[in-house]
Amino acid sequence: MTLDLLPLGQDAVITAVGGAGALRLRLLDMGLIPKTTVRVEKIAPLGDPIELRVRGYSLSLRKEDARNIQVEVREV
Repeated sequence: MTLDLLPLGQDAVITAVGGAGALRLRLLDMGLIPKTTVRVEKIAPLGDPIELRVRGYSLSLRKEDARNIQVEVREV
């Protein structure tokens, strides 16, 4: 599953970060690296962007960019 499809409030673990060149590096620099837990905290009224909780801080990300991040849902 990709990060843009993760339901609100659901925890997941990043399994892979895609994208090309500068986009991939920017995502990695923001802390979106494999084996990191991420949660969708909020979704904008029109659906884009989404607010994530990752590594103890909030991060807003466009859905277009979130499609490049593969996640695996964490079972509670």
